[in-house]
Amino acid sequence: MLAVFRIIIMALFIIFSCFFGLILCLLKPFHINNVHIISGWFSQMAKFLGVKLVLRHYPEANNVGPAVYLANHQNNYDLFTVSAMVPQNCVSLGKKSLRWIPFFGQLYWLSGNILIDRTNRSKAADTISKTAEKITQKGLSVWMFPEGTRSYGRGLLPFKTGAFHTAMSADVPVVPVCMSSSHKTIKLNRWDNGTLYLEMLAPIKLDKTLSAREHAARVHSLMAAKITELDAQAREK
Repeated sequence: MLAVFRIIIMALFIIFSCFFGLILCLLKPFHINNVHIISGWFSQMAKFLGVKLVLRHYPEANNVGPAVYLANHQNNYDLFTVSAMVPQNCVSLGKKSLRWIPFFGQLYWLSGNILIDRTNRSKAADTISKTAEKITQKGLSVWMFPEGTRSYGRGLLPFKTGAFHTAMSADVPVVPVCMSSSHKTIKLNRWDNGTLYLEMLAPIKLDKTLSAREHAARVHSLMAAKITELDAQAREK
């Protein structure tokens, strides 16, 4: 019964959030702070799911300026959990097909996120170039999931190199954002779903003498170690 109640409330929340979000975006279309505001709304749903979010930021991660934020991507609940870490003046990259999802797709587009064609590999370099251009021209940051897909309990998947090429092209640092494992820890029929730990690490300036693949491997190791540490903290709770 609790699960059914939560599903109904989540559906209503998404509908109303899209409605009011569209009003906001029509008043301020493509504004660089729309995504931060709307992400804040969605993160409030974590409490309704019975999840406590513990947010931590390395001091160096505050006021870092334009950057590429890299987060681990676990499941659909990320919409209500890791969204709490989205900073001001930040947009994300998403599939062009999202635009056609009723209400949510229009909200995603009008809020200023960057839509890309993932099916066309030949346009990958052009996408990186245009994203880097938006970072430098508008002074915004970009939120990316370097795994490229949800992990669904398989651990931190190998990173694709697009985020690192983007950061190097725009000459901005990458900022890892790690969240403890949420796979199978959130059950809609349970009141208390425990604590999730989220940590924004120090910015990493990428050495252009190294390849994007080398940077991807190094940051992957760093994030995997931090996620293991956060999982241990969650188990001790």
